Amino acid sequence: MDVAVVMGSISDYPKIQGTLDVLDELNISYDKQVISAHRMPSELQAFGSSAKHEHYRVIIAAAGGAAHLPGMLAANTTLPVIGIPIKTSTLNGMDSLLSIVQMPAGVPVATVAIGDAGAKNAALLAAQILALNDDEIANNLDDFREKQTKGAIESNEQL
Repeated sequence: MDVAVVMGSISDYPKIQGTLDVLDELNISYDKQVISAHRMPSELQAFGSSAKHEHYRVIIAAAGGAAHLPGMLAANTTLPVIGIPIKTSTLNGMDSLLSIVQMPAGVPVATVAIGDAGAKNAALLAAQILALNDDEIANNLDDFREKQTKGAIESNEQL
């Protein structure tokens, strides 16, 4: 598998559907699973420590609220970790965003926007990382961009 898509709770699954859709469109293989940073700390540490040996190349981690999942995964691996802040009902995802983006020096987590755009951009950022060493993914990403541009141009005709 190329990408591990990890979420802190099953309730996050519908919120990251855009991530999975883009990975599918770009023909990037992935596994998805729930690992709670707070309710499954041993499992989180084991997963993070073994992710590289499981042949993942990038981890995408979605979390809401305190949102420790991306950072704790990053603390347990040297693989690139992309954090998706989940929009919460309490603070509209600002709590998630700040928890993910404010990592201490030495443990980076790439952080995308709150919401649907962030979910899609996480997959696109993973694709860009993978495309550095994978011509098929690079070509799929180029095709995606061309299709996106063509769609934008064609939308002008709707005016």
